[in-house]
Amino acid sequence: MAVEKDPTASFYSENAVTYAANSAPSPRRLDGFLAKLAPGAAILELGCGSGRDSAVMIGRGFDVTPTDGTPEMAEQASKYLGRPVDVLRFGEIDVISEFDGIWANACLLHAPRAELSGILGRIHKALRPGGVFYASFKAGEAEGHDGLGRYYNYPSKAWLSAAYGHFAWASVDIDEEQGSGYDRKPTDWLHVLAVKA
Repeated sequence: MAVEKDPTASFYSENAVTYAANSAPSPRRLDGFLAKLAPGAAILELGCGSGRDSAVMIGRGFDVTPTDGTPEMAEQASKYLGRPVDVLRFGEIDVISEFDGIWANACLLHAPRAELSGILGRIHKALRPGGVFYASFKAGEAEGHDGLGRYYNYPSKAWLSAAYGHFAWASVDIDEEQGSGYDRKPTDWLHVLAVKA
């Protein structure tokens, strides 16, 4: 029996070179995230894509572990950064109190809704007390696929707030913003900055 391929993983596998070449500048929210961390803090980047954000963080003296769930994307990031980039899927995060910060820009939005709570739990465990966690999501009311075949969990602000609410955070701030993405289509974004209690 043939194994059905995940269309989202297939998209990033097949388009890794093009996607990495088309990466936009680092989001301005990266500055706010880094401002909450001590110099040299240990940061895990999930879904690093081209390696663009990791490069900025490394350049500012942080101890960064860049990762991506797609081997082909990890290879592109490794070439860009000049260092190995591990392949790490969200459900494989398995460390305790190892990082001061976790940066997950536009990647957890591909995690199935049914799995997101478990993933947030793994992220919470991986952070040290007082650790900072940033993630961004495309907003919506029901999970679905975009025109490129990629799966999105499309949460509402209330749904996302409830998902984060299962864990002990000192604060969870969710900002809404209009923008776009790789497909250049208008997008409502949710930016979440959480601090572990």
